[in-house]
Amino acid sequence: MRLILHRRPALLAAAILLASTASFAGYQQPGAIPAERVEATTPNATARFTCELRPFDLSRGLFCYGPAALRSAYKIDTMINAGTNGAGQTIVILDAFGSPTAKADLDAFDATFGVPAPPSFKVVTMPGTPPFNPNDNNMLGWAEETSLDVQWAHAIAPGANIVLVAAASNSDDDLIAGLNFAIDNRLGSVISMSFGESEAFLTDADGQRVVAAWEAAFKNARERRITLFVSSGDQGSTNTGGDDVLPFQNTSYPGSSPQVTGVGGTNLFFGAAGHADPNGAYVGEQVWNDGFGAGGGGVSALFREPDFQHDGLNKAQESALHGMRGVPDVSYNAGVVGGVIVHLGFLPGFPPSGAFFIFGGTSAGAPQWAGVVADLNQAAGHPLGNINKRLYKAGKNGLNAALFHDVTVGDNAWDDGLVSVPGFSATPGYDLATGFGTPNFGAAGVIFSDTGDEGHPNN
Repeated sequence: MRLILHRRPALLAAAILLASTASFAGYQQPGAIPAERVEATTPNATARFTCELRPFDLSRGLFCYGPAALRSAYKIDTMINAGTNGAGQTIVILDAFGSPTAKADLDAFDATFGVPAPPSFKVVTMPGTPPFNPNDNNMLGWAEETSLDVQWAHAIAPGANIVLVAAASNSDDDLIAGLNFAIDNRLGSVISMSFGESEAFLTDADGQRVVAAWEAAFKNARERRITLFVSSGDQGSTNTGGDDVLPFQNTSYPGSSPQVTGVGGTNLFFGAAGHADPNGAYVGEQVWNDGFGAGGGGVSALFREPDFQHDGLNKAQESALHGMRGVPDVSYNAGVVGGVIVHLGFLPGFPPSGAFFIFGGTSAGAPQWAGVVADLNQAAGHPLGNINKRLYKAGKNGLNAALFHDVTVGDNAWDDGLVSVPGFSATPGYDLATGFGTPNFGAAGVIFSDTGDEGHPNN
């Protein structure tokens, strides 16, 4: 099944939210892609909104997913049902500015979908963070990102604590300060970062200073056995430059760092009889490329090929890297077509109680992967730390066939009618469109927990 829509300059009409943020040197851009407001339906087991039951052919509009569908698709429900739900673990969400309704939005999400509240939810607002301004599109975009990240990390690891670190701004320096605060104060064993900027902006002296500061923080995290997830971007094989898409292949940083696990995107089809259904089954996936965005992936221009890729890929897979770092490492559902449901309570013009919307973007995958590892940390009885070495070791040893949905359909080429950039195709095994694929862990997750110790940094 392949689904490609004509790209549109806007995301539907009426209840569309605009959350784009200019991306330029020194500033990170959130990856959350909002779409339509969702409408309630008569509860059907775990379905709460009409979009959860819509046809895959889009004849009745965008279909969407709640927690039950995503948990089942990736066999996370089997872990949760067995008591492996992230208990005793803490997930850190790093975003800029934060959201004034993060806790209320999480409460509304949990109440709607029957998810128990986390044992603890804390917000750390970094010094210098300005008051929330609902008329500031940059703050709105980051508040949307915050709601997405918090709600969906919790949906996948409902027993884990959540700490939201709100950086003073989306400048690299402020986000690095927030990351270092989380690391130095040992706020959690897993950190999710759903943002990025093109590597093309980081080649001058100041850009290299920024990269060095990020890499120093990542090294500190690895030495403390903290797992880092970063979304790989939403413009396929390229990235944005200011308000425009760059006309050449390039990867998103910090998702391209060898010290983090880069998360790409897919379009997930989960349901029954040609339509979405949270009581259905896994149908399949393809590279996210649905008209609203495409999963970031490609070859870094900043980092040489790390040891874990050199040692863990076969010759054909490694040849595509041309001696440089390949990204993503893994993937997760990211489509706006088949997006996830998020509650927002801060939007001007909407009821004070807020409303639910469909969201997509690779930024949806990073916090959910953080939830997966929080679950696995509980199962292992210790933090897994950086997972890249064990990830590629498992792939080399043939274990990933039992641990991942291997996505083999689609590509992440970009063509918006103005800019056309060739992409990378999904292939059996590792590829530059989806990495090793999406989680299919269940009880087999213990295999991944036992595939080796990452130890200290080794690029």
